[in-house]
Amino acid sequence: MTVGSLSGQVLDRLSQMLDNTTCGWRQLATAVAEQPQLRCSESELTSCSLQVLSTAGSPGRALLARLADRSCSLDFLLHCLRKMDHREAVRYLTATLAELIQITVQPQNQQATAGGMVVLTCRASGPPGLSYQWFRGKDEILDGTGSTPELVLRPSVSAHQGHYICRVHRGGNFTFSQWAHVRFVQAAGPSPGCSSSVFPGSASGLRIILQPRSQAVSEGDSLVLECNAEANPPVQYEWYHNAVPMKEHHTCVLKIPCVTTAHRGQYKCRIFNLYHEACSDTATITIGPSSITDASWVEIDRGPDSQEVHRSSDGLELHQLQERVNPPPLVKHFYATDKVALLIGNMNYLYHTQLCAPIADVHELTNLLRQMDFKVVSLLDLNWQEMHSAVTEFLLLLDKGVYGLLYFAGHGYENYGNSFMVPIDAPSSYTSEHCLCVQNILTRMQEKETGLNVLLLDMCRKRNLYDDVIVQPGLLKVTANIVFGYATCADAEAYEVKREDVSNGIFISFLKRRVCEDEKVTVVLDRVAEDMGRCEITRGRQALELRSNLSERRSLTDQIQTAVCSASHSARNLQWAVANVLPKTLCLQFDCGVKVQLGFAAEFSNIMVIYSRILEKPQEIVSCCAQLTDFPEDVDIDLKKSNQETLLEAGSLLLVRETLPSPEVPSLYTRIRCLQRLKRELTFTICLHYTYSNMDDEIQERQPVTVGKPLVSKLNLHEPRPPQAQSASSSSFSLDSFNVPESSSCPPLGSASSAWSYPAQSGQTSSRNGSATSFRSGNIPEETDSKCFDTPQPLVASKSLPHGQINEYKFSEMYDFHSH
Repeated sequence: MTVGSLSGQVLDRLSQMLDNTTCGWRQLATAVAEQPQLRCSESELTSCSLQVLSTAGSPGRALLARLADRSCSLDFLLHCLRKMDHREAVRYLTATLAELIQITVQPQNQQATAGGMVVLTCRASGPPGLSYQWFRGKDEILDGTGSTPELVLRPSVSAHQGHYICRVHRGGNFTFSQWAHVRFVQAAGPSPGCSSSVFPGSASGLRIILQPRSQAVSEGDSLVLECNAEANPPVQYEWYHNAVPMKEHHTCVLKIPCVTTAHRGQYKCRIFNLYHEACSDTATITIGPSSITDASWVEIDRGPDSQEVHRSSDGLELHQLQERVNPPPLVKHFYATDKVALLIGNMNYLYHTQLCAPIADVHELTNLLRQMDFKVVSLLDLNWQEMHSAVTEFLLLLDKGVYGLLYFAGHGYENYGNSFMVPIDAPSSYTSEHCLCVQNILTRMQEKETGLNVLLLDMCRKRNLYDDVIVQPGLLKVTANIVFGYATCADAEAYEVKREDVSNGIFISFLKRRVCEDEKVTVVLDRVAEDMGRCEITRGRQALELRSNLSERRSLTDQIQTAVCSASHSARNLQWAVANVLPKTLCLQFDCGVKVQLGFAAEFSNIMVIYSRILEKPQEIVSCCAQLTDFPEDVDIDLKKSNQETLLEAGSLLLVRETLPSPEVPSLYTRIRCLQRLKRELTFTICLHYTYSNMDDEIQERQPVTVGKPLVSKLNLHEPRPPQAQSASSSSFSLDSFNVPESSSCPPLGSASSAWSYPAQSGQTSSRNGSATSFRSGNIPEETDSKCFDTPQPLVASKSLPHGQINEYKFSEMYDFHSH
């Protein structure tokens, strides 16, 4: 059970205990950082502390909400409270856990025949003295076994058909089981070993007719285990992996769509009903190349002059091969020499459907990666040249042992096994020459001898009907360190929830729950795939696909060890800092005596917010404001949203005012986009408007301001790059001539961007397909046969798709889920 399962009353009581400075929420934040996915950034802790400014605000409540959002278990929370020696909170939470009720065995759908017997089982853990209430629809079952864990319907008649649910309660605490549907069917004759007459279930026995079989599968394959039994009443199934119950698998078929090394081991199925219980045979599952050791094998060189070399795996050679394939288990910790990420989100396409989610996807993934010490460059809305240049600069940051991660959110397609990212200036009938081939980028990443290559593609993978060219990327090396995470499977589309403001795409909504887990990358992505498969909104429409040859247990949370390459690490620090340096805060003195401050904040590596404030003014001046104007044409500024009193009015949905210096001082905000297109230093004019107490006319004073080339503009991404950049000396700037300001606003290497939260709104979904017209009607789901709802239900989305609400999304109208 997680923190999110606690009631609001319990959370409020815990937050009262944690709102202190000696043994409170800050100490808890330090304790939970033991698990990387629960670690809070400095900006998140600052956001928690600012809750004291609100009348009903509570820093402890804000921290508990973040822990709930990251699926922190109650057992781990209790462990951290004990570690802090917070005895009062430990006693309270222990008592609360003792009163919690949790369903352990859910009732299952069943078929009933005339005169037979149906048994529905619901079991729960919790305090002693639990009571059970069974309902058929809205009607409580008051007779017979309606108040026991097993509801027995005997003899079954057509009136028993319907939906059943069980309420488990004690005092004021209660919980409901899942619905179970009992369907009445006509018996086709007695089954072997079973009778259709009315008799106790013990008379029929229980017979397993299909046993699970041992298998050897490769990582990434599907695993299917089956176990079937005949009995009356019908049996229930419970699967075990290495003697641990698999709580989410309660059918006769166990299916794992994409296995990893974590799935190897022994599997067994427990079959039971009201009267009998039995266990299946044990099935041993091996993962990886060990499946080749039981037979002779042939090694074939698949080059031009290929020859077959037959080798026997008998005797000593077989023993040596088994030792190589199955070495003794060793605890080995892997390290990165550095960790670098390039995140690109394309939204405002010139000739294709515009997208909504990449801005939030890139922003949130940036925060999570920075918590794991990644050097992140995050960019929005790049054209073809800018994407090429950004990739080249990204490659300059890679070196031997570095973990490299590339994330792209936007339109895309896949032809002949190659994936293509679509820039915002791609023509309506684009081909591969207008896009970037991901496989070409991977080839160049391998040339750097990286320790891990992770490519996350949040885009469609439909076939591009306009492109019949077969691109031949460079030959990939056998490095066994490549992980592809596709937001959707081949020839399918990736979706987002379209709203008036911002929200996550489907892929990031699930990925952000898992990405900080201290597990092998493939294990994390496999869990994301399972989460997506259980969600109503994605089932049958979008499924994550994992492709990997990763042979070592490398994780995104691995520590950085720089002792062997400190010189190159220092060079990367300096080069990465170029794309993250903000101008220093400026104070301007005007002739009238007014003193104006200019501050700068980064929303992304190519989007900056400038805020102007009045610090001092003479008493005779009754009103004044400092507005920014005369920006160069290279950058993109919405003049209607410039010089606004709030960040939201200025178009910044992600920055939080409280994270800026002195947020209580009134300011005017101006948001500058597309800094990557800035060809010269950023120059603008600050225009001071003021009025004296004895005058009606407004007076203006103007001062020009030059702040250099902020953030990513120093990289000159608008300029073409050489075909292959091999070293930092090929970059578009000189490291020798670059000086980081002493009081620079450049964020530290581990810092995260500002946290953000907004209320939920309803909307519709949009596909990340590359064409605005090609597949408009290609993926509209049929919903007319759905029996899930009596009336249409709206598709509801929250700002960042809170984890506890993901499974609440529903589809009602066909056009709610459409492709462009």
